[in-house]
Amino acid sequence: MAFVCSVPTLCRTILSSLLLLFAAGIFVPSAPAADTLTIYSGRSERLIKPVLDAFTAKTGIQIELLSSGTTELVNRLKAEGDRTSADLFITNDAGSLELARGAGLLHPLNMREIERAIPAQFRAPDNAWVGLSGRFWIVVYNNTMVKPDQIKSLLDLADPKWKDKIAIPNSGSEYLQAGVSVIRSTYGDEKTRQFLQGLKTNADNQVYQKSSQIVDAVAKGQVALGIVNHYYVYRHLAAQPGAPIAVVMPDQQEGGMGAIMNVAGVGVIKSTKRLDSAKLLVEFLVAQAGQKLFADLDKEYPLHQDVKADPALVERKSFRAALVPLSKLAELREPTITLIEQVGLR
Repeated sequence: MAFVCSVPTLCRTILSSLLLLFAAGIFVPSAPAADTLTIYSGRSERLIKPVLDAFTAKTGIQIELLSSGTTELVNRLKAEGDRTSADLFITNDAGSLELARGAGLLHPLNMREIERAIPAQFRAPDNAWVGLSGRFWIVVYNNTMVKPDQIKSLLDLADPKWKDKIAIPNSGSEYLQAGVSVIRSTYGDEKTRQFLQGLKTNADNQVYQKSSQIVDAVAKGQVALGIVNHYYVYRHLAAQPGAPIAVVMPDQQEGGMGAIMNVAGVGVIKSTKRLDSAKLLVEFLVAQAGQKLFADLDKEYPLHQDVKADPALVERKSFRAALVPLSKLAELREPTITLIEQVGLR
């Protein structure tokens, strides 16, 4: 119903009062809708959603999560360009994050919270992507079938004595591509080719799409050894403490390349219209509370130096990591994929 006033002076008084209330922020017809962030995620939803739920509980900012393969998401972001609905990109591979940065998809971040929390080697030079948690490519073994001193290096898995006794990721695995990239960078193409040929022969049909399947096969004694990211082993042990599996942190011998490390990380999409809210999420993820969630829920190594890893994990100070910079994984990827295809890994 329209507001009608027959006394001009009274009308002016009422209107003036209403304008003052609007200006003072006191008169609010309805509460503004809570902000919502859309995240393209290459991580398993069960691993990242509890952390995002904690952020929503703290800030009230809602999250819409679109989960898919990392490569598919990078290609989708390229195709959508400035029309994308995505505000952030979260994934489990520094090489993919660097590819997104190189394609101009990510927004550089000048945030003191990032500089304080995450060491420089775990983020892009312009902070367009920021590492959130660390993972190591390790050897999982069945301790009723293998003694730990039988394996020193990942390269040992190409030895003919392990014929039909190992399980490996398939050729499309970003973990495999990143790991082989580090081996190529360290030892060159020929030695890497020999390693891949040995893996192909020894694994035969024991090639899996999911790392959890590799751990399960080792635990059941279907194979003696497997290559996975470390946290799959510790999650399995948390659910089944009596499983006969253990971890070798490889390549720690004198002259060895060190354990192969990768990071899960986040980048803010360059075209986002919700930059302030996106920065709030990044700040939450790199702060001690967010880092502790990654450590406790996902069994990953936190990157914040003041947050401790799960005590079940191998103490981080007790082993060396490979020295190949994470930012180099992007440029190494294509020739690595070519080499993998030439060898015929499936």
